[in-house]
Amino acid sequence: MMSEQYSSAPIFQFRNCRLLENHEIVSEDLWVRDGKILNPEKLFFDERRQSDVEIDCCNAIISPGFIDLQINGGVGVDFSQANIDVEMSVAKVAKHILSHGVTSFCPTLVTSPSSTYKQIIPKIKRCPGGIEGAGILGIHLEGPFINEQKKGAHTKKHITTFREGYQSLMDVYGSLDDVVIVTIAPELENSDIIIQELTAKGTIVSLGHSMANLIQGEDAINHGATFITHLFNAMLPFHHRDPGLVGLLTSNRVKIPVYYGLIADGIHTHPAAIRIAHRIHPEGLVLVTDAIAAMGLGVGKHKIGQQDIEIVNYKKAVIAGTDILCGSISSMVSCVKHYKKETVG
Repeated sequence: MMSEQYSSAPIFQFRNCRLLENHEIVSEDLWVRDGKILNPEKLFFDERRQSDVEIDCCNAIISPGFIDLQINGGVGVDFSQANIDVEMSVAKVAKHILSHGVTSFCPTLVTSPSSTYKQIIPKIKRCPGGIEGAGILGIHLEGPFINEQKKGAHTKKHITTFREGYQSLMDVYGSLDDVVIVTIAPELENSDIIIQELTAKGTIVSLGHSMANLIQGEDAINHGATFITHLFNAMLPFHHRDPGLVGLLTSNRVKIPVYYGLIADGIHTHPAAIRIAHRIHPEGLVLVTDAIAAMGLGVGKHKIGQQDIEIVNYKKAVIAGTDILCGSISSMVSCVKHYKKETVG
């Protein structure tokens, strides 16, 4: 019998650290080799090896990296701007968000001209993360198949419909290579066909920027949609006779679990709304930043997609000259801290 071959790569032992295990913080050492976590008992008894390098973590927490499924840009970069060096710009944001604990993300394109999608989509490829920046899980296309009445900061003249069914979608985007999420308004005509086509290809369909009632939302979920884009924002508010898309969190008519993005930046979502979502469906909650190009920049005017925006008091971003929110300027770690403060204390 041949003996098992073990890697000769150095073994790192992280001491005096806290780890996340089974939803609890525990004090244990962490052993790593070739980027993989090791079982120290197996290492000692089977390989007769000890650590090559010991690192004192000074009681810091070591945890899995954050994932951001909706981020429009940052540090001056807007993913929806057609006149940028796409690869260099995405890499710049990837490096910045890594410093805030994000290890993978979905570059998000807001409602834009078809020519912009056709220029940018082919240049954003899935890739693993590393010391140079967070990994790219794929592209999130947030628009232009949304409801004008809930457009938020999206440019009205580029919003469109599925008039020609799935062909309308392909005419706008050109390609869905490396696209992993598409946000649509489920009340649009032919949306059921679009949802089925996209999910059959392995693309996640998210519901958002919508005037949909609960029944329309339930039908979309039962056709294959699985996600809600920034819950509470850019959708009908909860009403006791028709809770709209918010009602999907407790619906007994949907056949599959529903997940939802939540912007816990202290601006987009009231603390009470955060607690409502957390208490009724915590398993489906996914924190997103919805960060825009001005994340990491100062007070003043900037550009997102086709819109001029303004940063006010380092706290919020609005369409210039209005009070309409147009994305967050918070980092993911700030959102996590705010979420914890409002739900756990």
